[in-house]
Amino acid sequence: MKSLLLAALGLVILKPAVAQDSTGTKNPLTISGYAEAYYNYDFNRPLTNTVPGFLYNFNRAGEVNLNLGFIKANYTTDRVRANLALGAGTYVNANYAAEPGVLKNVFEANIGLKISKNANLWIDAGIMPSHIGFESAIGKDNWALTRSLVAENTPYFESGLKIGFTTKDEKLYISAMYLNGWQRIQRVDGNTTPAFGTQVTYKPVSNVTLNYSTFTGSDKPDSARLMRFHHNFYGVFQLAEKFGVTAGFDYGTEQKVKRSSEHNHWFVPVLIARYSPLPRLSIAARGEYFQDKNGVIIATGTENGFRTFGVSANIDYTVFPGVLWRVEARNLSSKDRIFLKRNQPGGDAISKTDNFFLTTSLSVAF
Repeated sequence: MKSLLLAALGLVILKPAVAQDSTGTKNPLTISGYAEAYYNYDFNRPLTNTVPGFLYNFNRAGEVNLNLGFIKANYTTDRVRANLALGAGTYVNANYAAEPGVLKNVFEANIGLKISKNANLWIDAGIMPSHIGFESAIGKDNWALTRSLVAENTPYFESGLKIGFTTKDEKLYISAMYLNGWQRIQRVDGNTTPAFGTQVTYKPVSNVTLNYSTFTGSDKPDSARLMRFHHNFYGVFQLAEKFGVTAGFDYGTEQKVKRSSEHNHWFVPVLIARYSPLPRLSIAARGEYFQDKNGVIIATGTENGFRTFGVSANIDYTVFPGVLWRVEARNLSSKDRIFLKRNQPGGDAISKTDNFFLTTSLSVAF
């Protein structure tokens, strides 16, 4: 893996991100990269130096670390496209823990074919970014520094086959997916049930994006099969040149027992507002709530399950083109005592209903 990363890095040094041949024609192969270092201070000072287990980004506390770094090769022509990205960081350690061997470091690997000469209709297969949610693993593309609770507990990536269609005016995108599972590259052992996904994205005007995504399937062996149905709605509204709002709502159900008509439920609303007073400066605030009483997505073992409010505020500053510095304050407050705090006198942990974080990151994209 080290030799592959060094070889890819060598390509970046030897080759510009977008190259041209002697005739001035754009080269179909481009090399890009991203790296985001961070420091996260958890005021509960966890004994393991790891934040609560339902947070998968910036999850090491009290130390400087790499959240995500990757080198990516992209190949694009009129009828073929392909991506290969190798990644590392604490995000990779947390989100790819269930994957075997070298698959743990495959951030993206897919190939797509345009199957219609006249229509924008593509089939893509491989390891791809998730079709659920408005936040991605790449920090610079998100309005807030840390990810929302719903983003952290829905897939960041997926593996399978996708067919997607975009209208000529690019206002409507429709896709359907055959997937290996809920954030899975390799299917769970003993599972023969395929999962399916759909996505509809509509842009009625240039400053509004509306999206509805679904997931249907089981992420357990057939012997314990529980069908899960997840719905993801969001809208991005750029209300003015300097001000925008993103609103999202997720709702999911899963069977209580195999072949049962009774289901457990969870839901998650989230709202983010961003203001950019200067070209290089942005300020964002987020409010969110995650209710999962039965612990389907986030198990707590407590009386009320996971019922948590979150608020955060962040400031972003573009130091240089491609270099972003961010600072965020975040507080999570739960109905039950689900957060552990280091007990000063004895050093053991005590439980609390709230958790406060201060996080800063520095990222570079090339």
